[in-house]
Amino acid sequence: MASTNPKTYESTSPRKVAFLGLGVMGFPMAGHLALAGHDVVVFNRSAAKAKAWNSEFKGGSAATPREAAAGRELVFCCVGNDDDLRSVVLGPDGAFAGMKPGSVFIDHTTASADVARELYAEAKKRGLQFVDAPVSGGQAGAQNGLLTVMCGGDAAAFEAAKPVAMAFARAFTLLGPAGAGQLAKMVNQIAIAGLVQGLSEAISFGQKAGLDMLQVLEVIGKGAAQSWQMDNRGKTMIEGKFDYGFAVDWMRKDLGLCLDEAKRNGARLPVTALVDQFYADVQVAGGKRWDTSSLITRLK
Repeated sequence: MASTNPKTYESTSPRKVAFLGLGVMGFPMAGHLALAGHDVVVFNRSAAKAKAWNSEFKGGSAATPREAAAGRELVFCCVGNDDDLRSVVLGPDGAFAGMKPGSVFIDHTTASADVARELYAEAKKRGLQFVDAPVSGGQAGAQNGLLTVMCGGDAAAFEAAKPVAMAFARAFTLLGPAGAGQLAKMVNQIAIAGLVQGLSEAISFGQKAGLDMLQVLEVIGKGAAQSWQMDNRGKTMIEGKFDYGFAVDWMRKDLGLCLDEAKRNGARLPVTALVDQFYADVQVAGGKRWDTSSLITRLK
């Protein structure tokens, strides 16, 4: 597991946990749980991914979400979307079918607030607990154990999960009832979308004006224009490097969730809707898996 900043783990009692979904985020997140001393069982739809994880970290693997969740105190999950989430949670082979009463399911998928509320209610019926807990920080944040986690659910479930989740997080915060975590993640993505477009236009403008943009960003990065995106993606945007980080396909999925929720709650998102279409242009140009900073390619 690549890590530029070795993680220091807080001392906490080892717990029996499961992790469902070993993608670019889930693989290192589950790894941090193992490195922190927890007893981890993993599940991934592709068994080869689970095998690769087991070759790198101490822990077990299971053939189904139900088997992975059996006897576990905490079940973490990070999959692609609402349908993926339901597929690993519900049904005879789903995690809920294997979880013991009182155990907690913590979902790190960026999904809809509706599915979070649906699964929270289903968990309650079964004597389980559910926390929606989408993350921010991207692949680097997952690898370095420095994710920001936005949570919705009951305080008792949140408090049970927090000490363990801090193995891969730098902040783990309860923001309200079920669905609040997903809504907060939408706020996060709305803020990022407009910011990346603004940074793209600024860099493109400066290049057209004949400025040394590396020097310009170094200067304005010390003032009011400074942002995480500028600090971490400004240089690579100038260099045209988009082969890492958070993919355009994922951003479009997230912005779709934002726009759908806005239709329900009456919020107006004109810039978000526009940037979503700009990302559609990047997809058409072959940039589905490029980092979201590739938005600047539209302006070339």
